[in-house]
Amino acid sequence: MTDTTPWRPRASATDLAAAAGRPPDTEPPSAASPGEPPGERVRLPRAARTEPTTPAPETAAAPGADGTGPAGDVPGQDARRGGGGPAPLGRFLAKAAAVTAGLTAAGAVFGLVRDQTIAHLFGAGHDSDAFLIAWTVPEMASTLLIEDAMALLMVPAFSHALARRAASRAGRTRKEARSQDPVRLLVGATLPRLTVFLAAVASLLILAAPLVVGVLAPGLPDPALAVQCTRMTALTVLTFGVAGYFSAALRAHRSFLPPAAIYVSYNVGIIGTMVTLHALWGVRAAAAGVAVGGALMVLVQLPAFIRNVGFGPGRAKAAHRSERDRDRPTLIAFGLIAPVIFFAVFRQSQVLVERFLAASLPPGAISHLNYAQKVAQMPMVLSLMICTVTFPVVAQAMAGGEREKARRRVEQDLALASLAVLMGTAFVIGYAPQIIQVLFERGAFTHHDTQATASVMRVYGLGLLGHCLVGALSRPFFSTDRPTWFPALAMGAGLLVNIVAGAFAVGWWGTYGIAAANAAGITATAALLLTGLGSRIVPIQVRRVAVSIGRLAVAAFAACATGWIAGPKVPDPLLSAALGCLLVPAMFGATGMAMRALEITALPEQISQLTSQLTQRFRHAR
Repeated sequence: MTDTTPWRPRASATDLAAAAGRPPDTEPPSAASPGEPPGERVRLPRAARTEPTTPAPETAAAPGADGTGPAGDVPGQDARRGGGGPAPLGRFLAKAAAVTAGLTAAGAVFGLVRDQTIAHLFGAGHDSDAFLIAWTVPEMASTLLIEDAMALLMVPAFSHALARRAASRAGRTRKEARSQDPVRLLVGATLPRLTVFLAAVASLLILAAPLVVGVLAPGLPDPALAVQCTRMTALTVLTFGVAGYFSAALRAHRSFLPPAAIYVSYNVGIIGTMVTLHALWGVRAAAAGVAVGGALMVLVQLPAFIRNVGFGPGRAKAAHRSERDRDRPTLIAFGLIAPVIFFAVFRQSQVLVERFLAASLPPGAISHLNYAQKVAQMPMVLSLMICTVTFPVVAQAMAGGEREKARRRVEQDLALASLAVLMGTAFVIGYAPQIIQVLFERGAFTHHDTQATASVMRVYGLGLLGHCLVGALSRPFFSTDRPTWFPALAMGAGLLVNIVAGAFAVGWWGTYGIAAANAAGITATAALLLTGLGSRIVPIQVRRVAVSIGRLAVAAFAACATGWIAGPKVPDPLLSAALGCLLVPAMFGATGMAMRALEITALPEQISQLTSQLTQRFRHAR
């Protein structure tokens, strides 16, 4: 039966970030892209000014370019009207959703072009390894300063400042309202301090670059190039932090397009700088491109930030200090979002472990791991789009105490996500050499690099189901009324498995051992989350879910074996991979039907339900 429940803002750890100062009669904003607070008016295009501004629209997060973080938010359905029916989605928000989704996809495409350019210009050797070690800094900064921590802290703060602005305008002149504007006071209280702090951290990283490289890659034979690249990429600590701040403020003001465009500008900056300067600077051009891309992320949002938000007053009067202090994020807010931060840090630390262990291997090992992981995770990213679409239904059911409804939705999501990722895994493992050859084998990326990367990617493929389940299972945990530490602890346990297994396996199997340790660690985390979700959050039937996933795994094994055998039969790699796109799903479906796997036999009905939900939500745009 199709679920037609209207969307509502999700109750998650993000909503709790400013719980200490939240009025009891206000609706908590969404973390990804909060709607307008009750009663607040915002500046919209003329075509959208006929839309009611009282209800808060709902949003759903869109995936980023590497699969670990957002690149923009998609507005969704308006809150429930007084009559109880779902409010129609305004044309302005529908267009913003479509353009945001397009920019997100464009960011992913430019990310792939970026990786292809790096492989073409620098191949997989000492130079590319040095750059990838330096790239660890912006990868961590992106997770903390754009995708998770900054959004979780500042989006609610700006939303509440907007609500206080609406309540404090009465009886004030325009000059008084401007000087005592809670939004401007918030910017004045936070942005200068944040900029100074991030600039200090970036300067410290520049000075301590030799120590940072020594910690990240202690076995690197010649760390000088990595140190030079790290000093350039360290600038992203400042630019990513300011870009994340701007994104949070703009989303709170219903401006979604500039935040969605940041990864397009980032990747364009990297590609353009590499193409222009690689002959002069070598791989340093890639590191300079990261710095340029980070600056473009700020610049692409700056006009919209000035227009919609503005900068705080230069000096605040003593009478206003209490308001400034109230607008400042508190330690209580940090404590409420700490579980999310630690979960994100532990998950991102898998990359640190891999590069730390691979630094002592022959040149090119880090590059092979990087390219293999980026390509192998594409099925995981696609499979999690299912959970992104249906997650608001789960959040609403849990907020309303409808645990049976939440259980059914979560089980269906796990089934569909597992089906999608396992079918993609079968293709990635079965046709790994053909995929890598088509994507990367040109320029400095040799046939030897293709074979090494493809072999590592096949090992990585063993952990794709775990990566998918971790992404799908963590969402219900963070939609509860209070934050829970269980996902962070489970991720920490999986990280420990990754570290221990990798330390033992790298000496025997090199990059294959590192990839296998990654698969073991993320699979352990997925198993803990699966069992913990059923006993703590949503009463899913763990055994039945595990049996269903097991049947799908058998079908994936049969499809993978078929592709592994049939792939080399066609000499042309592009034609072989194209035929594999038909052969693998056919074998996967036939095997699943023979085993009577419910997820495959019921797939047409599931697709029909999902399509019906999407059609219903976007039909209101008309």
